Amino acid sequence: MDDTLREQQMAFAAHVRDPKAHPAPAGVEERRLAVYRDVFFNGLQGLLAGNFPVIHATLGEGAWRALVRRFYAEHRCTTPLFTEIAKEFVDWLPASPAWLPELAHYEWVELALQISDAEAPPHDPTGDVLTGIPVLSPLAWPLAYAWPVHRIGPDFQPDAPPDAPTLLLVRRDRTGDVQFSALTPLAYRLLELIRANTNATGAALLQALAIEAGQPNDPAFLAAGTAMLARFRDESLLPGTRP
Repeated sequence: MDDTLREQQMAFAAHVRDPKAHPAPAGVEERRLAVYRDVFFNGLQGLLAGNFPVIHATLGEGAWRALVRRFYAEHRCTTPLFTEIAKEFVDWLPASPAWLPELAHYEWVELALQISDAEAPPHDPTGDVLTGIPVLSPLAWPLAYAWPVHRIGPDFQPDAPPDAPTLLLVRRDRTGDVQFSALTPLAYRLLELIRANTNATGAALLQALAIEAGQPNDPAFLAAGTAMLARFRDESLLPGTRP
């Protein structure tokens, strides 16, 4: 590329992204520059507003647009895919308010699962999740947040996180819809153990969970854990066992 043309393009792009920090390139009519500035920024702002409706509503129009403008000016995306820009926004976000990064991640998860093409590893769909090695669906995500992200909105903006974390399961069901539900600490921990596991049976994982909970020899605890595994299987969180 001709060096002069490249310099002109870089100057034009820098001005469109951040007109306060970069003067307009010489020889371009201001009216035309204004059109480019508005089109590019409004396109990005509209895309992100659709991905993060709760943040948009909670911050209010002025603060929201100021935040997006900072992202537009400061961040350099590493992908040309529109579907990936929301993740870049999540990774860039400042922690002000303190709950903002977690709320953004919570909102992004829905988009991520909607477009995910992840498939479960090789598994036996008829396997016994108690005596076999259970496999967690890649479309089921157990998540832990310090902030009550499912409650934050225009009418609730906490100043401090609660004592207990917010534990949630986000999954894509057979119809393609993304579902959100609360998890108990034991259910969350069991799903985490299954996700990290490669060789222990479901029964062994329940025993490990019982030891963590200080109830290694409690038949009622193990029975409740067995029922939990069965429910996970019925809900397709566990598509089967490793062959």
